[in-house]
Amino acid sequence: MSRDTLSRRSLCKAGLAVAAGLAFSRTADAAQGVERFTAPAPLDPRQRLLLSGGTIISLDAGIGNLASGDVLIEGKTIAAIGPNLSAAGAQVIDAANMILIPGFVDCHRHSWEGQLRRINPNAQTIAEYSNATHLSFATRYRPQDHYIGNLLTAYGCIDSGITCVIDNSHNSRSAAHSDAAVEALIDSGIRAVHASGAPQAGTWDQHWPGDLTRLKDKYFRSDDQLVTLRMFSPVNRDNWALARRLGLMITTEFQGPNAAMLLDPMWQDRLVGPDNCFNHVGALPDRTWQIIRDAGVNINLCPRSDAQYGLGEGFPPYQKALDLGLRPGFSLDNETSYSTDMFAEMRAAFMMQRAALQNRRFSGEMNLPRPVSVRDVLECATINGARCAGLADKIGTLAVGKKADIIMIRSDDINLYPSNNALGTVVQAAERSNVDTVIIGGRIRKRGGQVIGLDMNRLKRMVDESCRYLFAAVNYREDIFADSLPRLY
Repeated sequence: MSRDTLSRRSLCKAGLAVAAGLAFSRTADAAQGVERFTAPAPLDPRQRLLLSGGTIISLDAGIGNLASGDVLIEGKTIAAIGPNLSAAGAQVIDAANMILIPGFVDCHRHSWEGQLRRINPNAQTIAEYSNATHLSFATRYRPQDHYIGNLLTAYGCIDSGITCVIDNSHNSRSAAHSDAAVEALIDSGIRAVHASGAPQAGTWDQHWPGDLTRLKDKYFRSDDQLVTLRMFSPVNRDNWALARRLGLMITTEFQGPNAAMLLDPMWQDRLVGPDNCFNHVGALPDRTWQIIRDAGVNINLCPRSDAQYGLGEGFPPYQKALDLGLRPGFSLDNETSYSTDMFAEMRAAFMMQRAALQNRRFSGEMNLPRPVSVRDVLECATINGARCAGLADKIGTLAVGKKADIIMIRSDDINLYPSNNALGTVVQAAERSNVDTVIIGGRIRKRGGQVIGLDMNRLKRMVDESCRYLFAAVNYREDIFADSLPRLY
């Protein structure tokens, strides 16, 4: 079979900031043969940081917005928010000309696909996505490839202001692959929910879902750590029962009449609830929407993914969710066709919802709902996402007592100045290059536009090695100017 292809050099370009701050040392897991970065050292609980003089969008009803204010961080936690805070002995970070917001939460990312960035920019269907991932490269992944894909994705998230990602891991072909995925998230320093699932094609060790018990015991003994665990499973009575015995939330790819048909008996048996999180939720009948609402299911929308791969109605059911009083999060799904940033996702959702309402107005429909505002969209990317992650008590807003997951956006950059509306600047104009500082759990992970501690040369070497191996394994021919689907030989 003959197919056009893309280039490894173009594909593997990491697009991250150059190295700064601490340098990670080289370590290896002898049992798995996985080369690892060294995870950040434990945070000093006595640390005090004062973010001084920034424009604060807290998204917290009690705090509100401050044109100029300070945020005091003690250890991992926000200790105070207000104007002219006094904090003797604190490290002061000048936040003048910065907009401070809660870190973005990506509710659904297949992080293992990191080195397959833009392998398939012209894909139009889910089958075309699968041909370039699950049915080809995925079947050849080693634990090392799983590690570097997750690590690259995590660093890309940090660079773009995504402080928490729900990693929908559906290519762990062995226990060693699962370990590699979790360890990559830990080593990156991101906040993450590792949603462990089964591979979608090819041979694998059939270790899942039983391996969840081992994973929980090995990596997830504390409730106060950056990386947590959940199950990634379709609608399945036995799988969901196991997750609940282990005290895990459940993430599900959920759309269309078939998913709706499977959910109905689960609902009748009271097996659907707030510990469920559904991705996509397109093309669902009204009864299924009522189940989602009545059961308190968390949902997230995929504006670019649904449009790219022709899922459901082709655009996110944002208005349907709003009509039912639901508060969806946003998710990027994957990077095999488009970029890694939440700014693009927010704008896509905003414009699609506005376009859909205008189309209804143009067609003569009366009494239309209120169009979404930029604040509505920002909430989807932050606090609503935190609910999907099961972490709304810890992140998603800037409030005293919450974990310090904060991003600082330079509002005096040439593309943003003058910032005549802070909310509009964040949602409608900013992008990853404007993200000056990223703080996750009180630790500075990006500062002055540079990801802290990232050995970019080493990361590129590891990514390139993985690409060379995977491309050779499936006889993939490179073509950096290909304008059609990737071809495998």
